[in-house]
Amino acid sequence: MAEEGHLVSLNIYDLSQGLARQLSTTFLGKTIEGIWHTGVVVYGTEYFFGGGIQQAPVGTTPYGTPLRVVELGITHVPQDVFDMYLEEISPRYTAETYSLLTHNCNNFSSEVAQFLVGVSIPDYILQLPNEVMSSPMGALILPMIQNLETTLRSGAVPQAPQFKPSTMATPSTNARSSSATPKKVASQPQSDLQKEEKPKLEKVEASSNGSVQGDPLGSARDKVQEEITAEFVALMASGTLRASEAAALATKRVMQRYGHMNMAQS
Repeated sequence: MAEEGHLVSLNIYDLSQGLARQLSTTFLGKTIEGIWHTGVVVYGTEYFFGGGIQQAPVGTTPYGTPLRVVELGITHVPQDVFDMYLEEISPRYTAETYSLLTHNCNNFSSEVAQFLVGVSIPDYILQLPNEVMSSPMGALILPMIQNLETTLRSGAVPQAPQFKPSTMATPSTNARSSSATPKKVASQPQSDLQKEEKPKLEKVEASSNGSVQGDPLGSARDKVQEEITAEFVALMASGTLRASEAAALATKRVMQRYGHMNMAQS
């Protein structure tokens, strides 16, 4: 059975706006191509780590237009399962745990990419802190980095809405209901939240009925995602797996099942 899944991509930004490449040799004694910030794009939303796990509609983050976009693969993980996964890891990604050198936005992006599609983000991004600190001036700029971390923790940088799960309990195909209470969203009027959430609700209702116009694979996609969710619920009920492990195993089992069916039919 054909299953399109959801495209997962990585938005890459240069926070220096090109200055790192121009000035790094002078200040660091070696060339640094950029000061990289990344966000993972899936389900029409960009997820990233700053003062906690944050989310924003694609194209509306404080970082502007990405320097480049890298396609990481296709995920078959349902969005409600992904939301539960983000809830599970959120205590490890807070303003207090943020570190520019060891626990930053790129570490978050890499972990999320591994969960969704089983691949890491490009190594040159993850190795940027090591590149800077191994430079002749690395030890001298460490105090500056520590001061910048203090500024980030104080909230003195633009903040996007914090991640808010679309489910309140065990996942199901009707889990994203209008009764769910969103988590706190930074400086965003309630009326704006209602405008953003309404299209999502309408989209889910249309797909759950299998009647999305112009999408002949809609019912097949919904059936596979329902089976993944059901498998996930069963695995979580056993009490032996974390949400991230259960989601990965549920997706693997269902996709293998359909792979065997296709081989039997051919």
